[in-house]
Amino acid sequence: MIWPFKPSTTKQIARIEITGVIAAETRKNVLKAIETIKDKKFPALLLRIDSPGGTVADSQEIYYALKELGEKVKIIASFGNISASGGVYIGMGAHKIVANPGTITGSIGVILRGNNLERLLDKIGVSFKTIKSGPYKDILSFDRDLTQEEENILQELIDTSYQQFVETVSQGRKLDVETVKTFADGRIFTGQQALELGVVDRLGTEESARRWAAELVGLNPDKTECYTIEEPKSLINRILSKNQSKSTIKSSIDWIQFELATVGQPLWLYRP
Repeated sequence: MIWPFKPSTTKQIARIEITGVIAAETRKNVLKAIETIKDKKFPALLLRIDSPGGTVADSQEIYYALKELGEKVKIIASFGNISASGGVYIGMGAHKIVANPGTITGSIGVILRGNNLERLLDKIGVSFKTIKSGPYKDILSFDRDLTQEEENILQELIDTSYQQFVETVSQGRKLDVETVKTFADGRIFTGQQALELGVVDRLGTEESARRWAAELVGLNPDKTECYTIEEPKSLINRILSKNQSKSTIKSSIDWIQFELATVGQPLWLYRP
């Protein structure tokens, strides 16, 4: 990994950018970046989030790493175009949160999806014989509908994950759990509404978040620079970044791959 450091990182602010759907690759890159911040002793971190969310466990691991980092480093989150569901969860690891008035945020909740192709398979004459060790081993199988018992099991799983989310928002924003539940029903809201609900601290741009971060650690905002810590881009990504249409195609392919890979997994994800 390559980072353009100046001699004294104690007078600089680190920057991590989380974009797109949160999955294993995002977690890996963010955790590496956090270790670098610890090693280089940056006093503050500007966490830029522009994400609809993603997988539960990957979002949780990033959150826990940020909470640990926050014991020594001041963290300011900046919500971009969209910071929803798992993006909100990660943001709870910051000391302060800034959002644009029109940021799409919220979508606090859990979703789990399965596909039932039973009728299609019947039409084309395809059937499956399943041998399993227990009655629920093939739960969410695509060739049959769920039983009521299976629905109950999955609902309990979703409810547990949802409660974890609500409690994290409650702790991070110092709100009562019941207060959080009044807006943690999957709805989305703007940055302006998020401020009124207590989900964010201020309205502003990423630049205003940078200046606030500098002020919180006693640095001059006019002279303090940010250094983005990231993995070097591959050749294909550098080419795609210069061609917007191809980049859009790649994003669509990445989304489809994520959808296929996470069927049957609980997600903290806003689906527009």
